[in-house]
Amino acid sequence: MSDHQVIFMPSGKRGRVAHGTPVLQAARQLGVDLDSVCGGRGICSRCQVEPGAGAFPKLGVTVAADALSAFNAVERRYDEKRGLAPGRRLGCQAKVEGDVVIDVPPESQVHRQVVRKAASDKPIVMDPATRLHFVTVAEPDMDHPSGDLERLRAALAAEWDLHDLDIPLVLLRRLQPVLRQGDWQVTVAVNHDEGRISALWPGLRTEAPLGLAIDLGSTTIAAHLCDLGTGEVRASGGVMNPQIRFGEDLMSRVSYAMMNEGGDVEMTRVVRGAIDRLATELAAEAGLAAADIVEAVIVGNPVMHHLLLGVDPVELGQAPFALATADAVRLGAPELDLGALAPGARVYILPCIAGHVGADAAAVALAEAPDQAEPLTLVVDVGTNAEILLGNRERLLACSSPTGPAFEGAQISAGQRAAPGAIERVEIDPATKVPRFRVIGSDLWSDDPAFAEAVGEDGITGICGSGIIEAVAEMRMAGILDRSGLIGSAAQVGTDRCESSGRTHAFRIWESASGDRRILVTQNDIRAIQLAKSALYAGARLLMDELGVDKVDRVTLAGAFGAHISPRHAMVLGMIPDAELSAVASAGNAAGHGARMALCSRAARRHIEGLVRRIEKVETAVAPRFQEHFVAANAIPHATDPFPHLDTLPEPSFNTAGEGRKRRRR
Repeated sequence: MSDHQVIFMPSGKRGRVAHGTPVLQAARQLGVDLDSVCGGRGICSRCQVEPGAGAFPKLGVTVAADALSAFNAVERRYDEKRGLAPGRRLGCQAKVEGDVVIDVPPESQVHRQVVRKAASDKPIVMDPATRLHFVTVAEPDMDHPSGDLERLRAALAAEWDLHDLDIPLVLLRRLQPVLRQGDWQVTVAVNHDEGRISALWPGLRTEAPLGLAIDLGSTTIAAHLCDLGTGEVRASGGVMNPQIRFGEDLMSRVSYAMMNEGGDVEMTRVVRGAIDRLATELAAEAGLAAADIVEAVIVGNPVMHHLLLGVDPVELGQAPFALATADAVRLGAPELDLGALAPGARVYILPCIAGHVGADAAAVALAEAPDQAEPLTLVVDVGTNAEILLGNRERLLACSSPTGPAFEGAQISAGQRAAPGAIERVEIDPATKVPRFRVIGSDLWSDDPAFAEAVGEDGITGICGSGIIEAVAEMRMAGILDRSGLIGSAAQVGTDRCESSGRTHAFRIWESASGDRRILVTQNDIRAIQLAKSALYAGARLLMDELGVDKVDRVTLAGAFGAHISPRHAMVLGMIPDAELSAVASAGNAAGHGARMALCSRAARRHIEGLVRRIEKVETAVAPRFQEHFVAANAIPHATDPFPHLDTLPEPSFNTAGEGRKRRRR
């Protein structure tokens, strides 16, 4: 019987397995992180997976409806007793019977995703849209008949000068029992941004309501649960964006929507469900009720923005990249199927800047405020799709650049997303070429005598985005890699860690004592990083061209990933233009902080709604010089642009003659 192609997401690991192989066994064969406690007997449910269906052009596979075996008796019994979510299968029971794309949800992963998007400690001036108002409502009177809502409105007008407030039908249905339960006293949450009642509580409520600030990224969804009275973050967390199984990058998801009828509807469904579950989890973590969340602010790139709203993103996949709307969006939580929130909760979505520069870039502009600065500032939100801002109080430009998922650890031979056991820091001795590293979950370096006992071989699982960036930059600084990105041979570099791999070479970072597990940086890994960093640098250079400048005064690396990039390594790699290293800083999750600002401040909303109309948009997809900049940026750090603030780099040239040579950088 023939074998079949199996692709596991979000890891991106793939391979061929024999017909009839259980998914759990296939995962183990391909080194995929799929949990199981019961040994494959269908009891523990730890190995739940979600198979995809339809055409996946970026992955090069089309998945038939019968790619996995039909439900068997074990799965039916489990579903009857404990319940399986729609679309879920037990990996130990489902068998591969065709080419298939399989999503491994976070709860089925042994090493769960660490979404490192912590809340910023930058101060926010509190002026939330939603506030509480306690009123005493007149009781009904036979002589002066009127409705309970009319008397509530009269009380709000008399006591708080609030007039003509709207109320959703779901709250109107609850109004009478709430008034009588509170003996005609009621606390009303009013959204002043929209003039709406968003929640009701009987009697006096002293606790401030809750708000949710959400950064909807293409790879991860991060959220901060906030006290709308003080602005305090009560809980923060994140999950993988389940849309990743439809494509790792944005254009893959647009392609999926184009090629699969109803594909956009399915992507909308899963992302709304993920946000709803995340809201419930954060509330539980804080010991609070998700039903007390009366407002949410969401930011995301244009494709995420449209899919969240249920708008087909097909127009964003082709020129002129037209948005359905660029304005801020205000709507009710039930319209987005966010059932965990208060029934009358309101959702505010920041405005988009352009077809490829979304509400997340607007949130970054709000948080970092380059429009209010004197120095010329470059702000780069590093991710699968990088958003770039350049300017100061005189002028502000924006663009996006398709860096792809390599910076997230995808497309890398030993790559994985940031999770315990992933190599996140790398240093290489330039003399001995011996590397040392740190993994997520431990503060010890690998050359520490206590490292082996603390981490163990099973505790080293792969290399994440920050780790691969440092590894490539360190290889360049140690002379293992030349300017063009070629890895030298063992003879050229002087270390047996440079191994032959077909017609190219690879550099060995780590090998288990038994020799059966290794983490290598391959030539293909280098190329993937070169493509990603070239797109990033080319976008920045394009904005610099528009302003007519050759240097910037300040560089800010934003995003969860940007927070863990070493400025020196980023510059050695050529991810960012040359600048004083002291002028390169991390802003952490600036998009998330911008969402918090909009959640806690009506003034912030007014400011960003005005600012996006002044930001000048540059479209990299049609800019004539983008390709020129992209090609020149393939060199490490760059083919022509000077980097005077870097130390002199070794300049070997690993050519076919097999001899390395040294020259000083001009």
